[in-house]
Amino acid sequence: MRSQLRVVAHALVAALVYYASIAHCALYDNPALLPPKAYDFVIVGAGTAGNAVANRLTEVPSFSVLVIEAGLSNRAVVDDQVPLLDSTLAPDTSITWNYTTTEQIGLLNRTVVYPRGRVLGGTSTINFCVWTRGSADDWDRYANVTGDPGWSWNEMLPYMKKSERLVPPSDHHDTFGQFNPVVHGYDGPIHISLAGVSTPLDPLVFETTYQLPQRFPYNMDFNSGYPLGLGWSQGAITTFGRRSSSATGYLEPVLDRPNLDVLIETQVTRLISYGEDSGVPSFTGVEMAQNSTAPRYTIQASKEVILSAGSVGTPQLLQLSGIGNPETLQALNITPVVNLTDVGQNLSDHPLLGNPWVANSTETWDNIFRNTSLANELFLQWNATGTGPFVDDGTNQIAWVRLQNETELFRNYTDPSAGPASPHIEILPHNQYVSFTLPEPDTGSYLTMITAVVSPASRGSVELASSDPFDYPIINPNLLADPFDAYAMVEAVKAARELVSAPAWTGFALAEYGALADAQTDEELYTYVRNYTTTVWHPVGTASMAAAGSDEGVVTPALLVKGTAGLRVVDASVLPYIPSAHPQAAIYAVAERAADLIKAAWPQ
Repeated sequence: MRSQLRVVAHALVAALVYYASIAHCALYDNPALLPPKAYDFVIVGAGTAGNAVANRLTEVPSFSVLVIEAGLSNRAVVDDQVPLLDSTLAPDTSITWNYTTTEQIGLLNRTVVYPRGRVLGGTSTINFCVWTRGSADDWDRYANVTGDPGWSWNEMLPYMKKSERLVPPSDHHDTFGQFNPVVHGYDGPIHISLAGVSTPLDPLVFETTYQLPQRFPYNMDFNSGYPLGLGWSQGAITTFGRRSSSATGYLEPVLDRPNLDVLIETQVTRLISYGEDSGVPSFTGVEMAQNSTAPRYTIQASKEVILSAGSVGTPQLLQLSGIGNPETLQALNITPVVNLTDVGQNLSDHPLLGNPWVANSTETWDNIFRNTSLANELFLQWNATGTGPFVDDGTNQIAWVRLQNETELFRNYTDPSAGPASPHIEILPHNQYVSFTLPEPDTGSYLTMITAVVSPASRGSVELASSDPFDYPIINPNLLADPFDAYAMVEAVKAARELVSAPAWTGFALAEYGALADAQTDEELYTYVRNYTTTVWHPVGTASMAAAGSDEGVVTPALLVKGTAGLRVVDASVLPYIPSAHPQAAIYAVAERAADLIKAAWPQ
């Protein structure tokens, strides 16, 4: 079981010399210890975006930056550097916000655990490492919605490249034909690599591209802006088989900069308005505390507060500070300061479902999660050589697919995708049993076709439960609430079956397993997807961008909070639509552009 792997990892912590090398000179764990100095910028949240912005702003020697993080150091646990252990990092660990959603109507009133990273690096420290940019359509839609061509694919591609450093995979295999070198960056902070260990699924997946080329054509690099097809997965993993996060890539290398301080284990409780600037409230202050009974501290930025608390934390803080829907705020005895009814609305996420088959193989990774001795041996191999199954999470390829019969389909539904080159669904072949809703079998070998709806139509919300900043907010992603999303997930399962029906899988994929095997008719499939779908935890959109002059949205195309001064949002919450991709690469690109926008606003 994954819990056994976590025990193994902690037992071997003494062997990890790698974890001892971190500078602490600018890392504080108590607000009372902060030096008595002024900061130009205060960044709330040392997550995926926050650390990237901190790195780029402190390139300017005259800028002083404080980053405030509620969670622990990423070096507080071993597991977060081991890609195969990504599923052990959440939920209910010391480095997560352990949220739970409301009852989901589309999931037959089930609640869903909804962890977010509460650690240096944020969710980039606990995610599944997958590196996907989305389609050119996704980014061009952002440009069209905001009226800012700077958010288009062509304008954002340099920022995508700037964030990444493509490195050889840990097994150093020949990667010719597995990626397009022209579309990648080679000097950025986040190390990106192709799969570092082969699995028995690899030849079967690619034989399928020859056997079913119309349905699953080979795509050499789905990060080119055209993701449709089936290709090799790229991940935020170093050549040495370690996770590359915003903490390891953007933050740790610059902790010794004299103009950067980082405060951990301290939660920002609200933003403070210090008067007005150009007729609008200036939110350049933050209040913070280490727990609900601890002393409250305040600090003021001389230039800007940059909110990078993520798609849950950002709308929560805005509302706690009086920025949101006045009626909702007044009901909680919060004085409205800025009327922005879209704060916390427009939440979008990717529904996810694991679909298992019994595999005729002794080389799946199921036994790693059952056999402590085997896990111990492979962990030591990973630590000593950076090789073996622990260097990856088990997904070496991804298929991005549009739904069939589009003409007929979109007579009944509005197409929620960004354009004709954007997928509706994703299929991830996985070399073991995967389910986020059912326990793992005690015996047997399995493969799983994980399916996701990557252009969902459903929208949800993040709203306050109370005026207490230490109360978790009410999170409702509305998974599968829109009929299109349920239909798309059913079609995704059918597409996964079609993939496994290719002749290449004969003799390997023996039979569908469990509830999947019992779901054969469309009616049974609808019940199946509603019973077992969960989420891949990709929330976006709760402080979305809109045109500067529009009454809609929360932030301008420059990411400034509308109706305020001195307050900017830089995280996944600003994306008005969810990208048809795992969003971390997009968030890094947003942060890179945001840093340039901030520098331009404060020329030195």
